[in-house]
Amino acid sequence: MNDPSPKNSSLLPVIIFGICLIAVGLAAFGPSNLFQTQDNPQSSADAPEKTAEKTDSVEDMSPPITEEPASTPPGMVWIPGGTFTMGTDFFPEEGKPNPDRIKPDEHPAHEVTVDGFWMDITEVTNAEFAKFVEETNYVTFAEIPPKREDFIGVVPDVSLIPEENLVAGSLVFNEDFDRENLRTDYPSWEYQAWKYQKGADWRHPTGPDSSIEGKMDHPVVNVVYRDCLEYCKWAGKRLPTEAEWEYASRGGKEGQKYNWGNEFQPDGKYMTNSWQGTFPTDRQNLDGFLDSSPVKSFPPNGYGLYDMSGNVWEWVNDYYRPDYYNFSPKRNPQGPTASFDPGEPTIEKRVTRGGSFLCNSNNCTGYRNAARMRSDVSSAAYHTGFRCVIDTKMVKK
Repeated sequence: MNDPSPKNSSLLPVIIFGICLIAVGLAAFGPSNLFQTQDNPQSSADAPEKTAEKTDSVEDMSPPITEEPASTPPGMVWIPGGTFTMGTDFFPEEGKPNPDRIKPDEHPAHEVTVDGFWMDITEVTNAEFAKFVEETNYVTFAEIPPKREDFIGVVPDVSLIPEENLVAGSLVFNEDFDRENLRTDYPSWEYQAWKYQKGADWRHPTGPDSSIEGKMDHPVVNVVYRDCLEYCKWAGKRLPTEAEWEYASRGGKEGQKYNWGNEFQPDGKYMTNSWQGTFPTDRQNLDGFLDSSPVKSFPPNGYGLYDMSGNVWEWVNDYYRPDYYNFSPKRNPQGPTASFDPGEPTIEKRVTRGGSFLCNSNNCTGYRNAARMRSDVSSAAYHTGFRCVIDTKMVKK
């Protein structure tokens, strides 16, 4: 997959920040990358042709790779290959309760076979990312101020964009959102509680006055898709496919809602870092963490993986299409060959998985095994990170 082009790499955050300050409300221009709340159609008349990797090839009927072909790399765990049911079959009828916030793009449930691979036991931490930056002098997307020419074709007159709006930063939760005028009766209403924060980046998660000091064991955040690719390249790894991610998340157990079972709080115990209370007005701290938590703060799943549910969303490599499950190949699906989000068809989207510390029962249950989210490849957010994998073809002989 190619990196996003320079033209598209700086579009979204400044549209949110700059245009909002010019005259337009955040809700009107908000991206579809923070929460997946709108029930997208599974197909659209103006959608590009359905495409998938190797759909015209002969189906691979060989047994999946289950035996570890080499010793496990440090900080990783071997995930033996196998067949599982990806997605979910249940979807409530229109007008019926939907407490799990199931979206149409989780359908249909379908059988998938993946070969074995190694996966990072935890999300990439600040300490690990700091080592990468120290050795490569890499500068993340959120640290680079955008230019007016990045917005040609996006806004009518780029000369009207104030210079003070062309600043580096990231999307963060806005503690001071307008509570009196908060509305929850239209799609993407959640953006009323978000803002584009100048100076927010991986070293400063919520803005220039914040720091990762004392949080080196927290997952790195405010990284975009291309940042993840560069880290993976340095580490000799890659991003997981969406199928690999869900297979690993399920921990070898079929049909469970969460990676630990079907009850969200077994025996009243918190199993993941999520939002307690009603988002965004009632922010409680019952699980001990308002924002990210140190990796390994909650129990691992059946494969020994931590934070596959909650803490921060995780980038995977697949392009996003809401209808991909209708034509996904059975063996090692790689995702569609092009991105398509009916709500924002011109913006390149990739899939993110696992939910975050902002997921909650009233609007976002991303901590479910089957839950999906779409994210703009050039939009950094303080609740999104990643982890890496190595497949057997990457092992040096």
